[in-house]
Amino acid sequence: MIKMIAFDADDTLWTNEEHYLNVQKRFADLLEIDLSFKEIDQALLETEIRNVPIYGYGVKSFALSMVETAIQLTGGQVSAATINNILAEIKAMLTDDVELYPHVESVIRSLAQDYRLAIITKGDLLHQQSKIDRSGLTPYVDQVEIVSEKTTESYRRFLDNLGVVPQHFIMVGNSLRSDVLPVAAIGGVGVHIPSAFTWAHEEPTQQQGSHSAYHQLEHIGQLPGLIASLKAA
Repeated sequence: MIKMIAFDADDTLWTNEEHYLNVQKRFADLLEIDLSFKEIDQALLETEIRNVPIYGYGVKSFALSMVETAIQLTGGQVSAATINNILAEIKAMLTDDVELYPHVESVIRSLAQDYRLAIITKGDLLHQQSKIDRSGLTPYVDQVEIVSEKTTESYRRFLDNLGVVPQHFIMVGNSLRSDVLPVAAIGGVGVHIPSAFTWAHEEPTQQQGSHSAYHQLEHIGQLPGLIASLKAA
């Protein structure tokens, strides 16, 4: 029996990583140094991953990592004007429109008639809450959870607090590492909807692997059909 369906936010309900990729391209141009985009992008990725335990996820963490990478790659010679341009890019990201994927609003509205719905996301608290508020989906959602990391422990804690057992829980997301495999590992139903753009850090860890059973859909519009088939099984 399904009692709760939860959704990841970024790159599951609305576009996100594409905005990061566009800024990364402009960041490489801003530096005006004799390195390829690939080399600059790799340096930025390494800085981001190194900083996740310190700054967490989100646009503000991304901003600090860009500034640090700019200092590193220019030997400390990055100009105040370049840093100011980086900050301008970040402010634009923080106020970008929330662009829902096709089918999202209709699927969420329909499922809300029969199930408790939740959004479980990670990142900067203020920015994530702002996007959720601006998405237009809050009238249909019973619970919003913004966490620092998505792990088996954080999912167990979330479900325990609501009195829901994992076997009655579906988690829908674009990241195998964060949205799908941890839920499948505790006995819940993971539903993977791949995004056209996924951050390299969201690839499954070696410890996770990808052996856990989960369902994969092409787009969220197929979700009601999957849920109907699970109920009938």
